[in-house]
Amino acid sequence: MATRREVADLAGVSEATVSRVMNGVGPIKEDTRRKVAAAAAELGYQLNALASGFAKGRSGNIGVVLPHVPKVRLFSTYYFSEILSGIGDVLHQAGYGLLLLYRNPQARYDYVSLYRTRRVDACLILGASALPEEQASVFALADEGLPCCVVDQRYSRAGLPCVGADHRAGAYAAARYMLDAGHRRIGFLNGSPHYSNSADRYEGYRQALAESGLYPDPEHLFEGNYSRKSGHEAAGVIFERLAALDGLLCANDRMAIGAIQGLRERGVAVPERLPVIGYDNSDASSLTDPPLTTVEVPFYEMGRLAAESVLARLAGESGVASGNDAIGVAEGAAVYQANGSNPVADDVLLPTQLIIRRSC
Repeated sequence: MATRREVADLAGVSEATVSRVMNGVGPIKEDTRRKVAAAAAELGYQLNALASGFAKGRSGNIGVVLPHVPKVRLFSTYYFSEILSGIGDVLHQAGYGLLLLYRNPQARYDYVSLYRTRRVDACLILGASALPEEQASVFALADEGLPCCVVDQRYSRAGLPCVGADHRAGAYAAARYMLDAGHRRIGFLNGSPHYSNSADRYEGYRQALAESGLYPDPEHLFEGNYSRKSGHEAAGVIFERLAALDGLLCANDRMAIGAIQGLRERGVAVPERLPVIGYDNSDASSLTDPPLTTVEVPFYEMGRLAAESVLARLAGESGVASGNDAIGVAEGAAVYQANGSNPVADDVLLPTQLIIRRSC
């Protein structure tokens, strides 16, 4: 690996000048900056993120803040493990540390103090919701103008960029597939309304029904909390209303698997009596009996883009909030301007894909 001395010799400048250029510290003539950049590129010199952090008064750590839910093994869930893998790969390649932090979703979390004490240089927030205390905590980041990115939760608030998935389109595709197969009384097992994902999935379901001249029947709507247990518990209510249903769309695979188990315990055959579609395309979805028709969500890519966005902002480049080239938005991603003419953050929503198997 090339050294700073080698870059300095090739560019004809001092090591201190190379350090200033690479760290973006102090005034530098444009001609000097170009010489150093060209020499660094030719030699394959990579700036050490930790050393850069000391130069700029930074920690070299990116905080990843997760909700603490007792008795729930977050790292065993496909959703969190895939997103964290994407984040971790980017940070490792960039030489940054990853600092895992837990918050109580029901209490206000002091994100700002993490920056003031230099524990982190930026924050990635996973599993956030619209609960008042949690929303107030996240909004404080926007008020302070601190580098952050919310993963898979849209707030439509300036200074709070989001990288997520187009869940409205995903749920629409799933419901449309059922409708095209002749099903008209489609139940929907959704997650908590405090998540923008739940609202988006419901909207996609509602839109598909509306195009067929149908409207959501309150008796066809069920609620879980995205856990397998909640899907298993919902199976009891679904069974009570079974005569009014000819299909079931679930807002994630874990609930779908739990619901199928609960229905089978009551003698309901899937898909013969009740076709079921899940959502996420988790590892377990292809291993169930029958294999689960589901919606694939690019969680790894989501984490990767979120990490790249905060690194770009730390480097002084435009991130999600001001330009999508800086984070390499995936082909087909939708960019939603949340509020007309107001200067709000762009929500980058990656495309989803329906995966057809045997459960529907």
